[in-house]
Amino acid sequence: MDIGIGLPSTIPGIPGRLILDWAHAAEQAGFSSLGTLDRLVYANLETVPVLAAVAAVTERIGLTTAILIGPYRGNGALLGKQLATVDAIAGGRLQVGIAVGGRADDFEAAGSVFAERGRAFDAQLAELQAVWAQQPRGYAGPIGPAPVHPGGPPLLIGGSAPAAFRRLTEYGAGWIMGGGGPEAFAAGADQARWAWREAGRPGEPRLAALAYASLGDDAEAHAWAYLTDYYSFTGEFAERIAGSALTSPQKVADTVAAFTDAGCDELILFPCNPDLAQVPLTALAAGL
Repeated sequence: MDIGIGLPSTIPGIPGRLILDWAHAAEQAGFSSLGTLDRLVYANLETVPVLAAVAAVTERIGLTTAILIGPYRGNGALLGKQLATVDAIAGGRLQVGIAVGGRADDFEAAGSVFAERGRAFDAQLAELQAVWAQQPRGYAGPIGPAPVHPGGPPLLIGGSAPAAFRRLTEYGAGWIMGGGGPEAFAAGADQARWAWREAGRPGEPRLAALAYASLGDDAEAHAWAYLTDYYSFTGEFAERIAGSALTSPQKVADTVAAFTDAGCDELILFPCNPDLAQVPLTALAAGL
């Protein structure tokens, strides 16, 4: 199983330069990819420019949106161009975890209709596919840049509703779980594989997941402070999320082993503490 690491771009108040230093350190440590979380109404750095920045200062490490919220970004034309641009800068290292989203405030702030997000997402995915297939759109031809790889960056569809697995078979290269432990992942992965086979897709879907890690001094305090704030919109459930953070090397190792046994292809460990020392600590705990 590949082990990625999240960027600290969703932790409020970080200096922008930290993103670049973190990306360098993660590439040197041997992580498979750099991940981003996505949110609009929060004091985070925006996903697409963050990925463009780290694409420009790295050479080998993959880039993964885990998970980009699609529908409030409008139709797929502009988003397709933005993601293709990041992928061009990265030389084809981008994979796009993307989902319908569940926070109404993000949609309201973007001027999008929360109740219509499923329909909007289907249209957006179809448009991404068309843009990356280089279908002509006007006097100058297709929307560019042309994809680095045929068909564009691979899409990992997020979500656990039946519609998510239908979208996986229609548009995706795989499925990504946005939260939950190894048992929840195994159940979702079984659904993804079943849907994939039923649709007659060749091979196997790529299966990915994320978890939160906080190591070193005051690990529990960092996890609690960040995660209860970030997930405060869930009410008391935020405390359960904070309590599930991996706050010791043994917890990281056990979780890596459990996700491996569950058939996960890539686990991305997101930080709760923006200290750059978290990169080598996480790499060591994950066995890199």
